[in-house]
Amino acid sequence: MTAVTAEAVATAITAGAEALLRRRRADGVFTDDPPASVLGTAGAVAALHAADPAGSADLVDAGVEWLLRQQHDDGGWGGVVGAPSEVVPTAVAVAALALGAPAAGAEAVAAGRARLAAMGGVDAVTDRAIALLCRQLLTMAGLTAEAGPLRRLPLEIVLFDRVRRRRLSFRTTPFVGLALMQADLLPTGRLRRATLRRARPVAVRLLRSVFDHEGRTGALSEDPWPAALVLLGLARSGEAPDIAAAVVGWLRRAVRLDGAWDAVTNLDLTRSGYAVTGLIAAGYAADPRLRATREFFHATQKPAAFEVLDVPPGGWSYSNVGGWPVTLESAEILSALAGYPDADADPVLRTGLDWLTGRQDSRGSWSLWVRDTRLANDGPCPAITSQAILALHEAGRPDDHPAIARAAAWLLTRAAPDGTFENLWYRDHTSGTAVVVAALSRVGHARHDVVRRAARWLRDTQLPDGSWGPGDGTAGSVEETAWAVQGLLATGDPEARTATDRGVAWLVAAAGPDGGWPATRVCNYIRHHMRYPNAVITQALALRALGEHRRTAAGRPDVAPGAVTR
Repeated sequence: MTAVTAEAVATAITAGAEALLRRRRADGVFTDDPPASVLGTAGAVAALHAADPAGSADLVDAGVEWLLRQQHDDGGWGGVVGAPSEVVPTAVAVAALALGAPAAGAEAVAAGRARLAAMGGVDAVTDRAIALLCRQLLTMAGLTAEAGPLRRLPLEIVLFDRVRRRRLSFRTTPFVGLALMQADLLPTGRLRRATLRRARPVAVRLLRSVFDHEGRTGALSEDPWPAALVLLGLARSGEAPDIAAAVVGWLRRAVRLDGAWDAVTNLDLTRSGYAVTGLIAAGYAADPRLRATREFFHATQKPAAFEVLDVPPGGWSYSNVGGWPVTLESAEILSALAGYPDADADPVLRTGLDWLTGRQDSRGSWSLWVRDTRLANDGPCPAITSQAILALHEAGRPDDHPAIARAAAWLLTRAAPDGTFENLWYRDHTSGTAVVVAALSRVGHARHDVVRRAARWLRDTQLPDGSWGPGDGTAGSVEETAWAVQGLLATGDPEARTATDRGVAWLVAAAGPDGGWPATRVCNYIRHHMRYPNAVITQALALRALGEHRRTAAGRPDVAPGAVTR
């Protein structure tokens, strides 16, 4: 085994922290360089062509050219730049080119159709809602053979708020967009026309509620993909022309210089929350450069309820004060606020913790947006539940606090047969398993059989080079290695020391000359079908793992001064 000194770990922490701090703007927000999105660009091209063909012709033409440049030699498209060909982006890109550039894109469409068939077509999409979306866009483009049968969306669900929240959750706005654009795709009988007459104005009022909540920007969650779907629906149905015009304007403001759009255009709070927790673990809690970020967190706590999803004020979104409040980002920001000096006197921390405990599901878990939903991509989620536990723990809540105890009890029933845990918003299974192990260990369950089995799975799936990947034998990533190191360190188990030391050594060696670490596509955009990297999360996770290792190693009498091995 090759020794890695404590000095080398300290050097990596300092260089990594400074690299991360270089991403900080004067207002305290941490920035990223996200890859362009095929999905967002294809959606924007199709929507702008339908809603504003003359006024947005320049955007459509530039988007088409970008899509043509991104097509792989095999005929397919990846979800973001750098990703291999995948079914969902290929289906959507083919439909967008057939709609927006039937002549210029004819050859690309033919190649894309062949690649789509080779990948199993839309039938290969496991998410039923996303599969329907692909079928609908392909049908609109006249590619009925690729689309297959198209079922009608029950727009009438908007008449029942409680059901709509639990069944649709954060997909409410794209659902409404898709349902509105079905008017000229599928025939309706007399009874259905009558129910749709009742449902359509309610659906438009839901869109208007989001529109107003976001300050009438037209951003619709600051994501070009759902914004494009809503715009398509409004263009095809003729509803709410003012909202449609605002979405067109927002897409024009959000377009990149290369003619493409990002997957999500604003993750200011996501990045900043992770950056601060990473820097605090690295020993930078009192650094004056983080003061503006705390002020940013204070200024962006939600002052008003988000009525569409029945979420009260007090949480945070992933973007800004006008965004959609979510548990995941809120828990990370609360962990960050809890790590600042004088956190005990922070009133925003207190109200945020009250909000978090109020969002707990009745079963003890936490979901992303809507309490007690069973929607596959909203909740309940073991990893989000673990983040909430960690936020409460780091803010000083006792291990027997009712919210922590109920969450821990739920987690202890959620392990898969192999001992792993899911993570809805990051690549399975190392990330979910490691976060659950860390959370349960921190609140007194390190010796529980469920935790020990999960930790053993982490040890067993470590790769020969000391890193971790998703647990299937494929290459390791900085993010998953950092998660695994943190989880195993939290158990305090001497049997994990060799594994964590090897993981730390790998992280130190993986740092680049500028102190940063390479990002991997581990963030889920469409679970199982599209992922993207986030460099700030990568930096923060690596710093957190190294910082936790340094803190733990300082109290280990069995480790010679300056020595870590791999």
